[in-house]
Amino acid sequence: MSETGHGADPRTARSIRPPRATAPAPAAAVTPPTRRGVLAAGAGAGAAALLGATGAGAAAAPAGADPAAAVPTPPDLAPYASYWFPGSLPGGAPDPGIVWRSLVDWSPESDPDLAHNTATVPLAPRFTPVPAHPGARAGQARISSLVSFAPTARNPSQGSPTADYYALTHWAYLDELVFWGGSAGEGIVLAPNAPVVDAAHRNGVPVLGNVFLPPVAYGGDLRWTRDLVQRDALGRFPVAEKLVQVARTYGFDGWFVNAETDGGDSALATRMREFLRALRTAGAPHGLRITWYDAMNSTGRVGWQGALNSLNQEFFEDRAGRVADSVFVDFRWTPQSLAASGALAGRLGRSRYELWAAVDTESNGWDSGVRWDAIIPRDRDHVVGYGFYRPEWTRNHLTDRSPGAFHRADDRFWTGESLDPARPAPGALWRAPATAVADRSTVTALPFACAFNTGHGERWYEGGEVTSEAPWNHLGLQDRLPGRRWAVDTAGERPAVTLDFARAWRGGSSLLVAGRLTAPAVVGLHGTRIPLPATTVLELVHASEAGAVGVEVGVATREPSAPGGPVPYTWRKAETVGGAGWRTSRVRISSPPGTTAYGLAVRITPGGNAPVSWRLGALSLHDTTTRRRPASPGALTVTASAQADGRASLRLAWQRSPGPVRHYEVSRVLPDGTRRFLGGTCGAALHLPAVERAAGERAAVFEVRAVDELYALSGPSATTLAWT
Repeated sequence: MSETGHGADPRTARSIRPPRATAPAPAAAVTPPTRRGVLAAGAGAGAAALLGATGAGAAAAPAGADPAAAVPTPPDLAPYASYWFPGSLPGGAPDPGIVWRSLVDWSPESDPDLAHNTATVPLAPRFTPVPAHPGARAGQARISSLVSFAPTARNPSQGSPTADYYALTHWAYLDELVFWGGSAGEGIVLAPNAPVVDAAHRNGVPVLGNVFLPPVAYGGDLRWTRDLVQRDALGRFPVAEKLVQVARTYGFDGWFVNAETDGGDSALATRMREFLRALRTAGAPHGLRITWYDAMNSTGRVGWQGALNSLNQEFFEDRAGRVADSVFVDFRWTPQSLAASGALAGRLGRSRYELWAAVDTESNGWDSGVRWDAIIPRDRDHVVGYGFYRPEWTRNHLTDRSPGAFHRADDRFWTGESLDPARPAPGALWRAPATAVADRSTVTALPFACAFNTGHGERWYEGGEVTSEAPWNHLGLQDRLPGRRWAVDTAGERPAVTLDFARAWRGGSSLLVAGRLTAPAVVGLHGTRIPLPATTVLELVHASEAGAVGVEVGVATREPSAPGGPVPYTWRKAETVGGAGWRTSRVRISSPPGTTAYGLAVRITPGGNAPVSWRLGALSLHDTTTRRRPASPGALTVTASAQADGRASLRLAWQRSPGPVRHYEVSRVLPDGTRRFLGGTCGAALHLPAVERAAGERAAVFEVRAVDELYALSGPSATTLAWT
């Protein structure tokens, strides 16, 4: 990919490189590194700002004081996302905050952070609803996305105490997410952290780790390529076996392989192809996949083609069959080269949509100049799929880094300037995914609930009450959000529909509908495929903060007849609400046997002429005959701790609850009986970076509870940490 910071054109530039770390941004915000950073400079510094105090009573330093002196920090027990070199390590010593490791030496038994880095949510099956936009197509172009969530080194395993985070929510348009990163100064094999994988899997999106063999100009060394593809005495590929073991152990879905270190020969290229086949052969029975980047070609040299052609097709398909599952085509593509690539894929017996045409959005986001008709023309079949490089621009370019500002920008990127996938802005140059690619959903069974939690927030709410004032992020706690944001049908003025962080029922955010309603407004929510028993109940938790409104819930038991067609909802009155208090409306969904819910919506009718502000805190659909609280987790223990001047860093672990569990939540019980939320995870271990001793407290009390799909809490399992 391009070196745009060095004056190179993104269509003719020389390399696709993961980011290097930058210095921390002001306040607790961290700006992720970009390709324009100095190689590996201060790679640990960016993430360090993410690991500030959390929990009860984290103290602020006086103005002008040294924060480290004002707030003593206990020794660091934080777990981080894993990264390695394939075999041999660089010469010299790593920079502070970086740990050099060899993948061939890794084992689950020797991994001290394994419990914190293991994803537990299985990859959910998906279906394709009839699209809201008439131009959105199923079965044609798909989308991959290469995202750098944080620096390679010191990337927190389980979220961090800041809301300034790329909380990706538009999973409905993605077919693959690559956990982008790696550098010659840190490590070149990068495993995704568990929150990203858990969130993606809940929405049916596979996540790939990254294998990056960097250009020589950026520290690359051909010995790392040779380490990667080395055979043992029995002819096996030990690193391929390790990569499969890592993915299976950590719970992600395969690898993106990017070989950009020049200087090889045809024998090395042959060995690379054999390595890829061994990697895929070992991984495919476990559902693992490989994406190959268009860099090394059959001569062993690096020569970006911008196409699938005779020089690189053997890394995709050779005479023996499939080598990689997909190819990420370099930015040098032209309309002619993509058309030829798709045709070649067909002659090889493969789908043209297994090719991702690179679309660079790192620097300009929706203002990027993209020749869309070369990829997703509107007047004929799509040519190939496409892959976004660094779509986290939607966060990184902002001056207002609040979560609300981020989601407004991210919705525009994925939905378009109109912020309505059914009604795109006329003449828009940015061809938003919602206007070309059919969305997908995983909502197929009861029980189902959504509290519109995006996986980050400025505080944490339970039952509408604040139980932690600390900002946070953890994508594993994210809900399955509506895939279409926001399809609104009204004969009057369109209200603003946003994910809002000023108030929530549970988690960090809620759905806000605000504006002057001159006619009833229908807000489409989830596409579903839920069989409805006769005892099905739909519940809304909602509040009206301005203006009285009548609220109805819509359940579609048929699909639209065509893309872009009206959804045939059947409406049931919920309640007319006024005043700011949360209230719960319960509607019985009485349907004949064999009925399926194909979509959910709300309809809001104004009670007057004043502007309205209506908030939806939670939506749930369940069978009244099967509701039970989850079982309590067992044996909560402190597995490691360190204290300094009344503050503690510790690791907790517990036994998983029997039966289905959505996630676990850890709280602290203060001496006055107040319960304060500290964090959550889908796994069975959690790191708490900085817990402050309460006045007169001899031991800190911690509790963990299991949370089910309807957000019902189990009884607690508790433990203590004696202060020293």
